Amino acid sequence: MPIYEYECLQCKEVIEAVQKFSDAPMTTCPHCSGELKKLISSSSFLLKGGGWYADGYSSSGSGCGKAAGKNGCGGGEGTKKGTGCSGSACGCS
Repeated sequence: MPIYEYECLQCKEVIEAVQKFSDAPMTTCPHCSGELKKLISSSSFLLKGGGWYADGYSSSGSGCGKAAGKNGCGGGEGTKKGTGCSGSACGCS
């Protein structure tokens, strides 16, 4: 279940609540009975490490975010084989 954060507009207290998606949002502060505002928090999910890219491929040493050989990416014109692509064939770079 997701964790939602609320801030009281009156006492400025920040409250975390574990709620179902179908639950109604909290509206009153449990501390002072003031009005609550739902906060937007950053996600705690983060990919760390030296081999992962936004497109989901691990590093293959090709210099391109895509695996070598897919969609015509495998070097491109003007590059040595295996050192990356020029971006013209696969659209990376």
